[in-house]
Amino acid sequence: MPTAKTAPDNHPIIVGTGQHTWRETSVARTPVDALHAAAASALEDCGSAAIGDAIDTLATIRFIADTNPGTRDLFPRDPGAELARRLGIDNAARFIGAIGGNTPQYLVNHFATRLARGEVRAVLLTGAELLASLFAALRSGDDLSAWAGPGGTEPATIGHEREGLSATEMRHGLYEPINTYPLFENSLQRHLGRDRATHHAQLARLCAGMSAVAARNPLAWRQERLCAEDIGSVARHNRYIGYPYTRAMNALLEVDMSAALVLTTAGRARELGIDPARWIYLRGGVDVNDIWHPIERHNLHSSPALALAWQALTQHSGITLDEISHFDIYSCFPSAVEIACDAIGLSPLDERGVTVTGGLPFFGGPGNNYSLHAIAESVSELRNAGNGHALVTANGLYLTKHSLGLYSTEPAGEIPPPLDSATLQQRIDQGPRVVPASDPAGPATVETWTVAFDRNGPKQGIVIARNTAGERIVANTPGEPAALERLLAEDPIGQQGQVRENDGFNTFEL
Repeated sequence: MPTAKTAPDNHPIIVGTGQHTWRETSVARTPVDALHAAAASALEDCGSAAIGDAIDTLATIRFIADTNPGTRDLFPRDPGAELARRLGIDNAARFIGAIGGNTPQYLVNHFATRLARGEVRAVLLTGAELLASLFAALRSGDDLSAWAGPGGTEPATIGHEREGLSATEMRHGLYEPINTYPLFENSLQRHLGRDRATHHAQLARLCAGMSAVAARNPLAWRQERLCAEDIGSVARHNRYIGYPYTRAMNALLEVDMSAALVLTTAGRARELGIDPARWIYLRGGVDVNDIWHPIERHNLHSSPALALAWQALTQHSGITLDEISHFDIYSCFPSAVEIACDAIGLSPLDERGVTVTGGLPFFGGPGNNYSLHAIAESVSELRNAGNGHALVTANGLYLTKHSLGLYSTEPAGEIPPPLDSATLQQRIDQGPRVVPASDPAGPATVETWTVAFDRNGPKQGIVIARNTAGERIVANTPGEPAALERLLAEDPIGQQGQVRENDGFNTFEL
């Protein structure tokens, strides 16, 4: 069996991790402060005084609020510039990751390939979200002018920067993930042949398992262990957000958190004197997107891209599903977990668990940066165990962008060529897709649906349907309470209705 002594010099490894959670909001803590805290911890975790001088590449995860026109100016254009100055690594090349929850794993995969090729020596990857402090300041009117820091030019972006939805999907409310993922969920319920009560109980059990992990994680935002009944029951503080999801089933965004990783190679780690007990080997990574616009996908309850990515990754690494000891399946909503588990052949209720952190609803879902925490926590779990393999799946946009990473306490005997994600992507792009209706007016059959709620109750119905030609239509239902209550009272999938179109806006009535 290969060991640290025999690991190939160009084997990509993680040698340092850092994570921070701040439970008290503060406008005095700037985004760069948060990045610095995690980065400094990760460098210290390496256990080598020489690691700082070895860092030649610095990449930061884009803050999620940096993409909102209303808050974009509050954030630095080049957060890595000030961070590098504080850390004394001013000569490091700087990059920024694209928007999307897949980005941390995507960057690990990207730089692992470059490390193996000898193009970079050591990489510091860090990200932070201060959404709890941001939202508190916006509500109170506190001054956030110090957050942006000095001006600067944004560094090169790594990853796919592209609008996630078509104009039609945007127009009908799918831009909010709290509306889109319930559409996947209700499609999945019908596909599995479950009645509503049985399916809802399964969602609650899945989330209760994640809650149990968060309860024993000192970094988790929500450390109260909730039972399935607490999670599934609708109550004042656990109302529906988008049917069938209660509040406890949704990602928890208002958190202040940061995380960081240090990546290098086995050969470089030997030179730097880093203890091999701290090395965690990246045994493979892959990035594949599903068909970009949800309404063009063959169905709304599966992920062909994830299935193809896992098949390629397990063949590439030689590590099977049964050999994996730790999982972190991206968990912004239950459908993301269920669909990913189906793609890789894992039960969502597997005794090994689906998260090492506690998941986005309980550990916290810090914007684009969650999976950096998942990777850092996986490294800690593997180090503590002393053996095993961990799989991290990361998801961006609307089950659109998928990045997978396989981590291990054991090195590969030799480094195979990196997985050819481009060839895998061609297979997805050439696969079956559904044509959106150019003329949506007329009869249509419901394929999936949801009702979005606010604090006062049901507010908007969303339906995805097929017309008689098999083309797909996205529409809203009338906003009257009776129409919304009918959707909630019945299972409308398979029912027929009529679509009216008015200036690009579609209305569906059963």
